[in-house]
Amino acid sequence: MTDRYLRTGIFLAPFHALDENPTLALERDMELLQHLDRLNYHEGWVGEHHSGGFEIIASPEMFIAAAAERTRHIRLGTGVVSLPYHNPFMLASRMTQLDHMTRGRAMFGVGPGALVHDAAKIGVRAADQRSRMNEALDVIVELMAGKSVTRKTEWFDLNGAQLQLPSYSQPGMEMAVACARSPVGAVAAGRHGIGMLSIGGTSDEALKAHANNWSIYTENARQHGKTADRSKWRIVTFAHVAETREKAREDVKFGLDRYAKYFTDVATFPILPPGITDAVEFLTKEGIACIGTPDDCVRHFERLWQGSEGGFGAVLLLANNWADWPATLRSYELMARFVHPHFQRNANTLRQLSYDIATSNRGTYSAESQAAVEGEIKKYASAKSNRAAE
Repeated sequence: MTDRYLRTGIFLAPFHALDENPTLALERDMELLQHLDRLNYHEGWVGEHHSGGFEIIASPEMFIAAAAERTRHIRLGTGVVSLPYHNPFMLASRMTQLDHMTRGRAMFGVGPGALVHDAAKIGVRAADQRSRMNEALDVIVELMAGKSVTRKTEWFDLNGAQLQLPSYSQPGMEMAVACARSPVGAVAAGRHGIGMLSIGGTSDEALKAHANNWSIYTENARQHGKTADRSKWRIVTFAHVAETREKAREDVKFGLDRYAKYFTDVATFPILPPGITDAVEFLTKEGIACIGTPDDCVRHFERLWQGSEGGFGAVLLLANNWADWPATLRSYELMARFVHPHFQRNANTLRQLSYDIATSNRGTYSAESQAAVEGEIKKYASAKSNRAAE
């Protein structure tokens, strides 16, 4: 398909092993965004977490503000802000400021909060997280549209709340809702006609769930007079590539086991079922991850495209630190050089066409060139002979 354009980016929780220097780990996350900016990745989404030890960015807005000063092109989103943890008026105000500070490069991703222990630490029950997300999102959308909001719930009380600044981005700051297996995010995103961030894996079962959630999004968008735009849909997956499959598999021995253990011990859902002894084999066989060559990654992304049942707007790699730093940078570079062009209107199609035309006509062109050179030699010799005769 030469007409498709799939944006690329990362979903940066981040994940850092417990034996690493946290200050240097945060700096490396910043350097990663700079690296991706140079490689023409389109988006970087930065998470919010407060417990568990691995995911150590507490304020994505603060991180994005700093990253915006070090990058030139990449768009930077909160991936995601947990709405039940914040007063919606204060959050909308901060994000509007960030919209101005980044000159429109910031995006506003929201969700209910992925880590239950984050919510528990501030007295928010897991059962209330999704309803509170919806209450806050409804208010935030109104506020960022310039409206005055008076609304009281059991957890916030707004009295004529209105932002001091309009959005820098026009017609408004881009927003998206995280959506895993539950339809809650798809319903909320569709109701407001904003983006959807599909997380929760890319196995065959997960892709079916994502496609079903897009159908739910479409239906809710229609019911509320919004347009279901597939370019606003992003799917998150895993990938690490190297020059050979053997090298890629060797690379991820650095950190994959610790990452999987964190998901088993702490995070909401494990990425490996009990009894799995070969994580790489399981993840690649199930389609959860690509651990291989750029060609393997092309096939992985093609599978996501087909599984979406109609296409989507961006593929985001879940930054994971499975490999050490040099191998991680190399993986992102190989993908930018050899994978992305296949999904961006076949960026090299015209180059290949030009090369093929030149090749197929080489005999004709070479003969014409040689004849032109010989003609000039003869002209020069004739002119020199005439001058001598004078």
